[in-house]
Amino acid sequence: MRVAMTFAFIILLAASGLQLKADEPRLPETANLEWPEKELADRLMDGAHKFVERKINESVSSRAKLWQQDFSSKESYGKSVEPNRNRFRTIIGAVDSRLPASMERYGDDDSSATVAETDRYRVEQVRWPVLDGLWGTGLLVQPKGEAVACVVVVPDADQSPEQLLGLLPGVPVSSQIARQLAENGFEVIVPQTIRRDKLVTDDEQLRKSDQTYREWIYRQAFQMGRHVIGYESQIVMSAIDWLRKRHGTTKKIGVCGYNEGGLVAFYTAAVDVRVDAVLVSGYFNSRQQVWSEPIYRNVWSLLHEFGDAEIAGLILPRSVVVEFCVVPDVVGHKGELHTPDLATVRTEFDRVQTGALFDKPPLVQSNAAPYSIDTVTAFAAKLGVTQLAPLSERLPMEQRKRFDPNVRHARLFAEMEEHVQRLIQKSEHVRDAAFLHKVMPELAGGKWSTDAQHPIHSRDKFIAGSKQFREQFYSEAMGRFDNEPLLPFNARSRKIAESQKWTAYDIVLDVYPELIAWGVLVLPKDLKPGERRPVVVCQHGRNGIPRDMLDTNSTAYGNVAAKLADRGFIAFAPHNPYRGEDRYRWLSRKANSIKASLFSFIIAQHDQITRWLAEQPFVDADRIAFYGLSYGGETAVRVPPLLEKYCLSICSGDFNQWTRKVAATDQPFSFMKTIEWEMPYWNLGHTFDYAEMSYLMIPRPFMVERGHHDRVGRDQWVAHEYAKVKWIYAQLGISDRTEIEFFQGGHSMRAEGTFDFLHRHLKWPK
Repeated sequence: MRVAMTFAFIILLAASGLQLKADEPRLPETANLEWPEKELADRLMDGAHKFVERKINESVSSRAKLWQQDFSSKESYGKSVEPNRNRFRTIIGAVDSRLPASMERYGDDDSSATVAETDRYRVEQVRWPVLDGLWGTGLLVQPKGEAVACVVVVPDADQSPEQLLGLLPGVPVSSQIARQLAENGFEVIVPQTIRRDKLVTDDEQLRKSDQTYREWIYRQAFQMGRHVIGYESQIVMSAIDWLRKRHGTTKKIGVCGYNEGGLVAFYTAAVDVRVDAVLVSGYFNSRQQVWSEPIYRNVWSLLHEFGDAEIAGLILPRSVVVEFCVVPDVVGHKGELHTPDLATVRTEFDRVQTGALFDKPPLVQSNAAPYSIDTVTAFAAKLGVTQLAPLSERLPMEQRKRFDPNVRHARLFAEMEEHVQRLIQKSEHVRDAAFLHKVMPELAGGKWSTDAQHPIHSRDKFIAGSKQFREQFYSEAMGRFDNEPLLPFNARSRKIAESQKWTAYDIVLDVYPELIAWGVLVLPKDLKPGERRPVVVCQHGRNGIPRDMLDTNSTAYGNVAAKLADRGFIAFAPHNPYRGEDRYRWLSRKANSIKASLFSFIIAQHDQITRWLAEQPFVDADRIAFYGLSYGGETAVRVPPLLEKYCLSICSGDFNQWTRKVAATDQPFSFMKTIEWEMPYWNLGHTFDYAEMSYLMIPRPFMVERGHHDRVGRDQWVAHEYAKVKWIYAQLGISDRTEIEFFQGGHSMRAEGTFDFLHRHLKWPK
C-alpha cells in the first residue's frame, strides 16, 4: 500500500512540473541530505557558534567605522568622541539624572560617625544620595591639613572599604591604597560595592538558580536598560559631584580600582570628563572573549564599538595608568576570571590611539599584588603629587563598637533592587509614550464618554508610523547581523515519514557560511497540479526538535504539523537553536557582545526559510502563517512582526507581561528565580513588551492561545497584556483580526480555536 501511494505521489509531482525519482526519495530541485537526522541539531548549533565567533573576531576592525577621532587639538578630539561617549554611557546603563550632591556623616551609640583617626587624617562613615532611593555608602577620609588632591578608590567586589584602609584584615598592607593616599594628604572616598559571592536566601527555588549578588542585580537591571556596573559608576560620579561642589576646580580628582573595582573606575572615567586621572589595576585586557567572563560583566553591544583600547580613548587626553597584576581566580559565575597573559594585555594596550597630540599612557607591570609603589607613584604624579612617603607602620584604630559590613552591603543591595523594581512598575507608561502615543498622539489620554460608538482611527497612519519601531526592535532589541548577506539556499532534503495523507521531508538550507536552517516539510498528498496552498510554520519550544510537531505524540504539541497536513495545509516545522541547555545560552552571551541575541540567528533562519518556501511551486507565498508554543510562542511575537512574509502569527503558551516575567522579583514565576539567565534583553522593558511587539503585526492577524493551568504565567497577566493588543486593533477597525482563547489545560497547543483561526484567515479550504 505504501509503495503504491508513494508512486502515486511521484506521478502527481511530475504532473505539477516537479521531478522525483522513485529510487531517490527527496524533494524535487533539492540535493540529497546525507547528514543523519540525529546530528542536525548539533550541526546547526556548532555552526552558529562558529559564525558568531567569526563575527566577534571581525569586530576589532569593523568598529573603526563608528569612530572619527580628530587629533588636531584637545578640544576637537573631545568633540569627535562625544557621540561614542554617549553611546558608551547608554550601554552601561549610567543614564539616570543624579540627585543634588551632599554628604551625610552618620552614626549611633554603637557605631559612631567617626570610624578612625590618626595624626594625619580622620575616617568617617558616610552616605550620599545618588538616584531616587539609592545612596552611595562607604568611608570618607579627610586629611588634617589641606588636601593635595581627591581620589575615589573603588574596591574589588570581594573587598570592603575598611580593608583598603587597614581597618579590617583581608588586604595585604602593600595593597592598602586608600591608607597610602590618606597618609600622603589625599582626600579619599571609598564606596561600598556589590559583592560577587553567592546569594544567601531561604528561597529554595532561588538557591537552585545559583546566582551571585552581582548577577541578581545584573539580570533585572539589564532588562530595564540599567546595569550593576552602571549603578556603581553612578555612585562614583555622585561622589565626584560632591567633591566638585566642595572644592570647585581647585583640586584634581582621580579614580582608581582593582579587578571589578578597576572595571568601574575605568568605565566611570570614560563617561565622566571631570576625572583627571584613572588607575586601572588588574582589569585592562582584550575583551574579545568577554562572553566567557562572569555574566555580570555582560554589556550589550560592547564589542560592536568598544574594546578596552577604545574605552581608554574616551579618557584621553586625560591620564590613564594601567597596572598588570595577578587577579583571583573566579569560577562558577556563568563565566570565569583568571589572570590574563601579559602579551595579550600589551597587544590591546598598543591599540590605544594617541595620534601625535597625546602621550602614550603608562603600563606598569606588578609582580603579584595590586597597587605596587611604581603604579601608585605614577598615578599620584598625574594628580600633581610627585613624591609619595612610604606607608607608615601605624594602622588606624577602629572606633566603632559593633560594626557589621554585611548590614551596609545588604542596604545597598536592597536599594539597587528597589530602584530597578520601580522602573518596572513605571515601564508600561514609558513604553506607551515611546511607541503608541508617538505614532498616534490622538490615542493618548482620552475623555469620559457615554457614546455607544467611537470613530475608527487611521490604519494607514499607524502602519506607516510603526515602520521605524520595527527597525528599532530589530536592530536595537533583537540585533541583526549587518553586512552578512543570506547565501543561496543550497537546499538538501530527505524523506523521513509518511502517512496516508502526507509525506514529510527533512529540509536543510544554507543561511550564512557557517549557519544552516533545518526543518521538516509536511506535504499533503492531495496537492493538485499547479495548486498553491497556505503553509503553517509550526515552531517547537525549548529543547524541542522538528519531529516533536509531527509524530512523537507529545502532549504539549499534539502532532500539530501532522494534523494540519491532514486538513490539507502544508506544514513546516523549523528547528530553533534553543536546544542543548547552556549551549544556546552561551551562544546568546557571545552574540550580546556584538549587539546580537539568540533571536538574531532565529530571525535570519526564518528569513531564509520563508524565502525558500515562497519559491516552491506548491506554496502560496501570500499565505505563510506562524504557530509556536513556549519558546516557539516567544518566537511568535519576535519573528513574524519583523518578517512580513508571515501573514499571521499565533502565540501559544508564552504570551505574557514580559517585563514582569523576566525582571520582577516579587513573582514566583519570574525568570529571576530560574536558571534561564539568557532571558533578559537589553532595555526591552522600556521599549517593547508583548503588546508593543504585537503592534508590529498590524494589520496582519494575531492570536494568543492560553491554558488556564500553564505555569509560564497567570491568566490576569496574559489578559492584561492582550487587552492592549485587542484595544489597538479595535481602534483601527480590525478587531476581527485578533483573538485570544483560554482553555482548561496546561502548557500545550490545544489546536482547536487556533485551527479555526488558521482556516478563517488563510481562507482554507477555499
